[in-house]
Amino acid sequence: MPDTAPIKALRVHPQDNVIVALRDLAPGETVTVNGTEYTPSEAIPAKHKFTDADLPAGGTVTMYGLTVGRAESPISQGSRITTANVTHAVHPATIGNAPPVWSPPDVSRWTNTTFDGFHRANGTVGTANHWIVVPLVFCENRNLMQMKEALLGPLGFASAPGSSYAEYVHQLTRAHASGADLPEIDPHPGEAGSAAHRLFPNVSGVKFLAHNMGCGGTNRDCDSLAGLLAGYIAHPNVAGATILSLGCQKTQIDQLHEEIRKRDPAFSKPIHFFEQQKSQSERQMIGRALKATFQGIAQANQIERRPAPLSKLVLGVECGGSDGFSGISANPVIGLISDRLAALQSSVILSEFPELCGAEQNLVDRCETPELGRRFLDIMAAYQSAAQRVGSGFDQNPSYGNIADGLITDAMKSAGAARKGGSSPVRDVHDYPGWVTRSGLNLVCSPGNDVESTTAMAGAGATLMVFSTGLGTPTGNPVTPVVKISSNSTIATKLSDIIDFDTGPVIAGSATLEDLADSLLQMLIDTASGRYLTCAQRLGQDDFIPWKRGVSL
Repeated sequence: MPDTAPIKALRVHPQDNVIVALRDLAPGETVTVNGTEYTPSEAIPAKHKFTDADLPAGGTVTMYGLTVGRAESPISQGSRITTANVTHAVHPATIGNAPPVWSPPDVSRWTNTTFDGFHRANGTVGTANHWIVVPLVFCENRNLMQMKEALLGPLGFASAPGSSYAEYVHQLTRAHASGADLPEIDPHPGEAGSAAHRLFPNVSGVKFLAHNMGCGGTNRDCDSLAGLLAGYIAHPNVAGATILSLGCQKTQIDQLHEEIRKRDPAFSKPIHFFEQQKSQSERQMIGRALKATFQGIAQANQIERRPAPLSKLVLGVECGGSDGFSGISANPVIGLISDRLAALQSSVILSEFPELCGAEQNLVDRCETPELGRRFLDIMAAYQSAAQRVGSGFDQNPSYGNIADGLITDAMKSAGAARKGGSSPVRDVHDYPGWVTRSGLNLVCSPGNDVESTTAMAGAGATLMVFSTGLGTPTGNPVTPVVKISSNSTIATKLSDIIDFDTGPVIAGSATLEDLADSLLQMLIDTASGRYLTCAQRLGQDDFIPWKRGVSL
């Protein structure tokens, strides 16, 4: 049994010269860390750090065993590190170190475990069975929304009765008309229609991928959009697609076909194209699109879940709304999951390249070949250079909430974020939009922006995602289930409608990382099998934002 005695503070890595407060510490309060007593000289809020010894101006701040900052002025022992006295700094990465020998975790208990998925003709297996409707250009978003309004209700994919905000406004209207007091909204609404209420119960959903791209931008952005959309169409969680084109836009149907063939040379899913400028009228085009979509959904309904080995999973790992506990509880738990799945020959995707800044050496050393290491560093350098050309940089990645909750430099945030990738070898490195084909850990370039990153990982083939948060975020994805885990129990309780799993017991000392990883892996298997609906799925949280390759951190 784990030691349940409360712990006040923690040194994450033996080489660290800062200590993390696990609860609010008062000035002069003595804390014991690894047998040594420390006395903070000022109040240290939970999640923040104080120095274990005097640090001179220019001195290196180390956490997770990595360089995460530089002292701007002398910092005395026991003082809190802040944006006023510490700035972002990293240790440059080099290629040439001998890759460490990885010792995979014992996964014998999971070797014969299966999940119930949707088997595709090319051998991939989905965790869901969606039909998607995709515009090639933003000009088609209105037509997309008209199709959405027409399809979801009659097919049973709309919200459950009484759960919509429109129903609440009807209640307000009736109360106002009668002179009654205005009612409060029902705090326990229904959720998205269950399979029992659907005309096609084997179809997970009909998803509409509205976006603001496809024309008026750079050629590179239009090419990237074609690749991203192709990834969604070829995705194992997608049964087929309806494509809406205006006709004259930059991103053309032929480009999309080419990108689909790159991802699936023997592509055989049903896909229907409709071009407005070749149609007699909007009504005719939408009518034809609705009919073809209805027929496609009926065809998709013939596919049923069947058992598949865990090696068929493609897991995307993400963090957002991170806090000072994310790198201590939630992300290490995800890292253990990543290693378990890598050992089981599943694929794992680590993205958010601005949030790997400072952790490059560890990842380069784990690359299977020097070429992969160089590719990773080249992509990072090009990204950083693009940001600097417009007066930005990776150092500007931390948000207000990150800083307020203890992540005061990008390198500190990155050092904790990188722990989601575990310790397994890096098998492949992809620039955006990417398409993952190798088992084990894959690096896929994306911004740290939550939705742009989750959009990219699904576009690269992630069939399941696990997403850590310390402050709370509702982010989901149209085609890939997103399991949201909290770094602390406070946010898990407060935002229980968006949090699926709590790793706060690690901070409280009442559970181990290993125990929580075992429980979380079972939740992921249940999610992949359709036995557990994530909070984001129940809320209908279908976030989709393609990345414009300008500057987004």
